[in-house]
Amino acid sequence: MEQNLTDRAFWKSFWESKNDIIFYLKPDYHFGEILAKLIKEKNIKTAIELGGFPGYYATFLKKYYQLDTTLFDYFIHEGIIDQLLEKNGLKHGDVKIIEADLFAYQPTVQYDLVTSFGLIEHFNDTRAILETHLQFLKPGGVLFVTLPNFKAVNGWIQRKFDKANYDKHNINCMEPKLLADYCRQLGLTEVESYYHGKFSVWLENRAEQGGIVKALVKSIWFAGKVFTKIVPVESKALSPYIVLKAVKPL
Repeated sequence: MEQNLTDRAFWKSFWESKNDIIFYLKPDYHFGEILAKLIKEKNIKTAIELGGFPGYYATFLKKYYQLDTTLFDYFIHEGIIDQLLEKNGLKHGDVKIIEADLFAYQPTVQYDLVTSFGLIEHFNDTRAILETHLQFLKPGGVLFVTLPNFKAVNGWIQRKFDKANYDKHNINCMEPKLLADYCRQLGLTEVESYYHGKFSVWLENRAEQGGIVKALVKSIWFAGKVFTKIVPVESKALSPYIVLKAVKPL
């Protein structure tokens, strides 16, 4: 579709270039504390992770909270998923798998929790991609979406040293108020949208960079960590992520 900033070839190349994607998921994995609170408050039993290959959060939610989880993505490599499950004490089939185009798929099942992590910013029409999430969501269910904040220091690093990756992101959507407004337009309630995380920077193509760039990025990372330890704030300028939460009315 024209509104996609990426295609299947991009994701196949992206994942095949990685050599560190199989690892043990710790209880304090990113956003784990927020998810734990939602699961308890909303009595969540089922969850789907959209665009989440190799399924870190589907695996995490199955492993630590025994949710009935499903992974949905346009690109699936079952061998890699099985490796991740095994590394985390799970087995083949513990996470259900759907390989399909999100805009063409017609779900037959709805879930208590619909999640995506770093998905919506790869589409030009943010409202439309959020709306596709809702077809998977039960009435009374929770939408939980995260995306990077490339309007912060990390965005400068991406633009400067990995422009090709930066250009695969819709920077305009990286505004908590805009995301919250879209959710309200779509009829959702209990909407929360905010910057998350004290500070972090990264490069997807770090292995390809020279020593000077690696040293610079590491220095920025260290300086930011020190600053936000002294001044522990979450802000547009420094926070690496944006979190969006909302509930589908009964």
